[in-house]
Amino acid sequence: MAKSDVPIKIKKYANRRLYNTGTSTYVTLEDLAVMVKAGEDFAVEDAKTGEDITRSVLAQIIFEQENKEGQNLLPINFLRQLIRFYGDSMQMMVPRYLEVSIDSLTREQEKFRGQIAQTFGLGGFGAIEDQVRRNMEMFERTFSMFTPFARQGQTDNADGDKPAGAADKPAGGEEFTDLKRQMEEMQKRLDKLSDKNK
Repeated sequence: MAKSDVPIKIKKYANRRLYNTGTSTYVTLEDLAVMVKAGEDFAVEDAKTGEDITRSVLAQIIFEQENKEGQNLLPINFLRQLIRFYGDSMQMMVPRYLEVSIDSLTREQEKFRGQIAQTFGLGGFGAIEDQVRRNMEMFERTFSMFTPFARQGQTDNADGDKPAGAADKPAGGEEFTDLKRQMEEMQKRLDKLSDKNK
């Protein structure tokens, strides 16, 4: 049976219970996590006010998953950096950046799985972990690029002038160059792997 384009409505009651109106049953956060993994779309609303609380419920699901042994996806440095963006002048750019990044990873995940299995076999976890570590370093470096721009704006003096030498050295220049180089290297690797699979 084809999945509906209309999100399933989940109602959250004052007693914190969640009710799936599609199946007429009460569900847990774990049930909702299974639905997400199965690609089922849902929207959660407060049963009393009708307010859309999908974002906070999804955040709760992530919190529960992160608390499970061996399930951590979010590195501490990433979480710290993310917190720093709240209230920052660059805050508006972060959601779109994260969305594009995770969409790209999602599109490529099956290809990566096949290439990893073909290249490393079952015993290649060390190489995989090393690649993941490098990818996360690049991801965190990309985030840190945005912070210097915001700080530069905050260090303007009362007359609106930039501090001496600020115009001479662009903020984040070295990080940007390094990130660009790493992205080019990663693209070359992907191209090579794609050529092998043709």
